[in-house]
Amino acid sequence: MISDGMKTVVEELTPQIEHSIGRKLAAQFNSSKNLRDKIQAGEPFDAAILTSDVLNDLIKQGKIAAGGHAEISRTGMGIGVRAGAPKPDITTPEALKRTLLNAKSISFNPTGASAAHTYDMLARLGISEAIKPKLMLDAEAGRPQMNVAGGKAELVISLIPEIRFFPGVDLVGPVTSEFQSYVNFAGGIATDAHDKDAAKALIQFITGPGVVPVLKAKGMEPR
Repeated sequence: MISDGMKTVVEELTPQIEHSIGRKLAAQFNSSKNLRDKIQAGEPFDAAILTSDVLNDLIKQGKIAAGGHAEISRTGMGIGVRAGAPKPDITTPEALKRTLLNAKSISFNPTGASAAHTYDMLARLGISEAIKPKLMLDAEAGRPQMNVAGGKAELVISLIPEIRFFPGVDLVGPVTSEFQSYVNFAGGIATDAHDKDAAKALIQFITGPGVVPVLKAKGMEPR
């Protein structure tokens, strides 16, 4: 089970992962919170790559092996527009506030890893109530980006890799440093994994030095 924030990395590395672990990789992508719900409901899995806070919570619940937390990477929040559309100014707090207030619609995933940071940013900018009618919230994986790509929404707020590599969407840039928040990703092994050796090999591979260039290319900072 793999968080959407790590999707582009894992998809590119899948052939290498499969060669390394000697198994086909059956990856299920979704938000970390939605995957947590599936794990808590008893859906079987061998390994998980999730946000660090969700992974730690599952370790406390006994769903993921204690001592199996392996930090992988972190990434920040960004803003995207429909491919080819003019890119608004988000380089200063004032410009960011103006851009959000002027946008006709803003889409993001309320269960996504960046959701809490997004709500916090809007509150700190003092515009939570003003833009509430403009928010297009969709918990389906990739739907906020699809809303922008299809012209249903003007802006999308999400993790940078989830915008930068999504077809039909252009990354305007990262959220300005005053409001930037980073999301950490980590890997762990299910306590009742069917194939613990393969799960361990997967986590070892994804945290190895050979993965660093791909992480950086996908907008991630290796941990």
